[in-house]
Amino acid sequence: MLQALISPNEQVYSYDKTLLGERIAQVQADTFEVAQPLFWTTVADTVTAEGYYWDGTQALPIPVKPPA
Repeated sequence: MLQALISPNEQVYSYDKTLLGERIAQVQADTFEVAQPLFWTTVADTVTAEGYYWDGTQALPIPVKPPA
């Protein structure tokens, strides 16, 4: 399992400008101290900062869909 640094102040939008969730700033094995509102959460080894966003409602990383 990896650790994802979630940045709640940075929102992620779809290509049609629908709010998706919050930015995953980075994913790595270890954590370090961060200031609020940033926080760490455990994610699967397949999650990447570039390919996922954080859905705070479900508390899950969700893959970013490519443009249609």
